[in-house]
Amino acid sequence: MRIFACRCGSAFLRSVVLRRGSYDCARHDCTEWGEGDPFMTKRIAIIQGHPDPQGGHFCHALADSYRAGAEAAGHVVDIIDTGQFDLPHIRNQAQWKAPPTDERILHMQAIVGAADHLVIIYPLWLGDMPAILKSALEHLSCGGFVMSVDDKGRWQQGLKGKSARVVVTMGMPALVYRLYFLSHSLKSLERNILKFAGVKPVRTTLMGRVEGESRAAQREAWLTQMHSLGGDAA
Repeated sequence: MRIFACRCGSAFLRSVVLRRGSYDCARHDCTEWGEGDPFMTKRIAIIQGHPDPQGGHFCHALADSYRAGAEAAGHVVDIIDTGQFDLPHIRNQAQWKAPPTDERILHMQAIVGAADHLVIIYPLWLGDMPAILKSALEHLSCGGFVMSVDDKGRWQQGLKGKSARVVVTMGMPALVYRLYFLSHSLKSLERNILKFAGVKPVRTTLMGRVEGESRAAQREAWLTQMHSLGGDAA
């Protein structure tokens, strides 16, 4: 008996291998499996970090393309759209340590907790991630969900066993961000949050000079790349 996902929309299905390349869906007769090995299905959480609740930005297109590729390969995808959040600021240690009661945060923690792979997509604003995404990550970590200290003073990694990809779009050339600004905000997210919480490997994709008519072909190439990464859950 195996557990994996079906392209029909059922999430995790207990199935019996009938013969090579043939599977019996436990919920109904369905043979439309995604591309690739069905036994390698992963649950993916995409954290959409663009703060505009109206959508329609390149970050949203990237998330949609990744999701399409992942679902076509049989993976299960959830999207957390932080642009839809209107959360209060966390202002002291007591608030950060307290278990969340807001249903939106509990739902976000459930999605991230169930995921095998995290995809964080955001535009570079003032050299960093948008404030709404930062606030969402702070709320996600409340109650020791991301990291905590046990009774013996040892750090407990709440996201251990997960992998991640961080995708950052920007107006400047990506090489300038890497070499001159040293990817400082990206490295902070990668090292001080994700890896510190046990996530590994953490892969990154930088997309520079994303705007303008002259960059249309490059944007299409990035969308194709995201579709391929989604299929590989990478």
